[in-house]
Amino acid sequence: MRRERTRRRWALLALVLVAAGAGSTPPELADLLEHLPPAAQERLRENARQWEAWSPARQAEFGERAAQWDALPRAERDVRRERYLAWQSLSPTEREPIQAAAARYAAMPPDLQAAWRAQFDALDRSDRRGWLFGPDLGADYGTLQPLLAQVPEGEHAALLRTLRAMPTQQRRELSVLVQRTPPAGRAALRRELLSVSAGERADWLWRRLQH
Repeated sequence: MRRERTRRRWALLALVLVAAGAGSTPPELADLLEHLPPAAQERLRENARQWEAWSPARQAEFGERAAQWDALPRAERDVRRERYLAWQSLSPTEREPIQAAAARYAAMPPDLQAAWRAQFDALDRSDRRGWLFGPDLGADYGTLQPLLAQVPEGEHAALLRTLRAMPTQQRRELSVLVQRTPPAGRAALRRELLSVSAGERADWLWRRLQH
């Protein structure tokens, strides 16, 4: 029964999106669309065009996957969503070693896979989450975590870009600075870091570490 309700919900959503893309938007939907940002409106219309281009079989497959997703516990959906967004944020260069490591892991005997999984599960939750940021930043996540905690949404992407662009030595120096900075001063440190250009960053770190 729950799966059938989910299928019906997604079917109705698809019809709404198709109507939005075809220009025959119902009045109640038109009012909703008008209150969305232009980028969100365009995404909805693009989704409608994509849905219309799919075959009935693909639409049914999508509905089935949506039902499976909807049946997952909220905590599991949150974890999977976080992993997906973290993967999307990685560059192709960062993805290559991860894909290679995944292939090596898949080729391992089951008992060796289980041993590796046990080692990973034994890590602190914060350390496990840190590896979502990729092999480079993930290695330094434990010491940089206080700087990454409670980051305003508008600063999060810029902070990750800055940290990924920094050489390993600069991230290690920043880690020392983060550990020295009281919690009340970390937001100001983060904003200062984002305001410094790449060419000035080494000198800025040196000056800050001398105080």
